[in-house]
Amino acid sequence: MTPDLLAPLDLAFWNIESERHPMHLGALGVFSAHSPTAGAHAADLLAARAAAVPGLRMRIRDVWQPLAFGAATRESAPDFDPLDHVRLHAPTDDFQTVAGRLMERPLERGRPPWEAHVLPGEDGVSFAVLFKFHHALADGLRALTLAAAVLDPMDLPERRPRPAEPARGLLPDVRKLPGLVRGALSDVGRALDIGASLAVSTLGTTLAARTTAALTSEGSGTRRTAGVVIDLDDVHRVRKAVGGTVNDVLIAVVAGALRRWLDERGDGSEGVAPRALIPVSKRRPRTAHPQGNRLSGYLMRLPVDDPDPLRRLDTVRAAMDRNKDAGPNRGAGAVALLADHVPALGHRLGGPLVSQAARLWFDILVTSVPLPSLGLKLGGNPVTAVFPYAPLARGQSLAVAVSTYRGRVHYGLVADAEAVPDLDRLAAALSAEVETLITACDP
Repeated sequence: MTPDLLAPLDLAFWNIESERHPMHLGALGVFSAHSPTAGAHAADLLAARAAAVPGLRMRIRDVWQPLAFGAATRESAPDFDPLDHVRLHAPTDDFQTVAGRLMERPLERGRPPWEAHVLPGEDGVSFAVLFKFHHALADGLRALTLAAAVLDPMDLPERRPRPAEPARGLLPDVRKLPGLVRGALSDVGRALDIGASLAVSTLGTTLAARTTAALTSEGSGTRRTAGVVIDLDDVHRVRKAVGGTVNDVLIAVVAGALRRWLDERGDGSEGVAPRALIPVSKRRPRTAHPQGNRLSGYLMRLPVDDPDPLRRLDTVRAAMDRNKDAGPNRGAGAVALLADHVPALGHRLGGPLVSQAARLWFDILVTSVPLPSLGLKLGGNPVTAVFPYAPLARGQSLAVAVSTYRGRVHYGLVADAEAVPDLDRLAAALSAEVETLITACDP
C-alpha cells in the first residue's frame, strides 16, 4: 500500500501520547467456548487472519523531510509478523483485572500499533480477547472494521465498491518552501492563540462549578477496567416514559452513577457538575474504510449535583438537543477540528501542551462505540459481551465507553488505578442507577 501522510487529528493523537498516558482504544470481547482449547485455537486463527488484513500491516513512521518536517506516514510494514501482535495468556478467572494491566501498557511504536490478547477462562467454557488499537491508527468505527476482519465472516448486506482515495503526496514543490514555512509558523501561532483562549475560557467555566479530585489526577500510569451490562429494554422503558433518545438515557445513567458513587465514598456530590466530552463520529458506518479519525465532539455539564433522577435526564436531554442544533462543527466540544489548522511541526512541538490542556477542556470522557446487530463469532465461538475502552487523557482519572450489542448495553470503564481504587463500586452504581430511573418512571 502506498504510504500516506497522517491526517492532522491522527498526528495529534500520535504526539500527545506519553508513557503514563497511552493513546490506544480497547475492546474486550467475551466468548462462550465450545471446548477448553477454544482460546488457543482462537489465538491461532487471529494470527492467521491478521496476515491477510492490509490495515493491520500499517505502521506509523516519523517524517523529517523538507515540507513534511515533523509529519508521519502510515505505510505497510515490510517485516510484519502477526505473531508479534497476537498473544495467548495463561488462564484467568478475572478478565477485567488482566485487561486493566494490559491497557496500561503502551503499544510498541516501531511496528503496526495494535495487539490482540487472548485470555482463556479458568472455567474452560469461556475466553476473552482484548483488542488494542492506537488512536492514530483508528477511531472507534475503523477499529471495529479491523477487528471484524479477523473474526468469523458475517452475512452483511452487499455494498457498492467505493473508489480508492487518492494518495496524498509527501513532498510539495520545493520552490514553495519559504512561503510554506512562513505560513506554517503563522498557523502555529494562530493555533496556540486559539488553544490558549480556549484553555482560559474552559478553566473559568470549570471552576464555576465544583468538580472532584476523584475525576482528575496527575496520572500514575496504572489502569483498572470494569464492565457493566444492562438490558436495552430497560433503557427503552425509560426513554418511552420520559422522551429523548437512548443515548440521552445512557449519559444520564452515568451522571446518576457518579452522584451515587461520590456520596458513597464520602466525597459528596453537592455542587459537582463535571464537563463531559461526548465524541461525535463524522464517519458514516457504511464508509468506515478510510483510515484514521473522523471526529468532533459535544461538550456538556453532567448534572451530578441534582438529586432528582428525572431532572438529571431532562438536563442531559436539553444539553444534547442544544449540541445537536448547533452541529458537530461548532461549540467548545468541536475543538478537535482545530487540528486541521495546525501544521505537522506544530503537532510535534505542541503535543505536550495539548496533553496538558486536556484537563482544562473536560473532566470525563463519555463515548459510544457502535457494534453490528449480527452475532459476532471467532472460530464458531459466539461473543456474549463486548466492553469498549477509551484512552485516559492527561489529567483525567476516568473514561466511560458504551456499546449496544444484541439487546444489551455494555459499559466499559477505564480508570487510573491509584486515583480510582474503587472502580467496582462505580460499576455497581451504574446498574443501580438504571433501577432508580425505572422506579422514577413508574406511575
